Amino acid sequence: MESKINIDSKGRKIVEQPCNEPCPIERGMRIIGGKWKGSILWHLKDEPVRFNDLARQLGGASKKMVDQRLKEMEANGLVKREVISTRPIAVTYEITDFGKTALGILEELKDWAEQNEL
Repeated sequence: MESKINIDSKGRKIVEQPCNEPCPIERGMRIIGGKWKGSILWHLKDEPVRFNDLARQLGGASKKMVDQRLKEMEANGLVKREVISTRPIAVTYEITDFGKTALGILEELKDWAEQNEL
């Protein structure tokens, strides 16, 4: 249900049916929004990527930031972490089937940004 803004008899704005809980857009942004999450999913769309390679592909992101975002995304079921070696530690990250469901949105966002020269 969408909220509606009306004007009362004294000229004040009154909101009817306000959102008291996060709307679907807000819930979705909590999962895939945030700096680097979309880019991480995009870089994982074709194949698993080792952590250091992913950090390099993200350019301006620190390894700490990449690690933090990957942990959040793993907790939300968007990516899967696999340890491929323990000495030295080496891990890969792979997009999950759930994570792949966001790729269409990211593709549209990419197209929109390119079309509008953003």
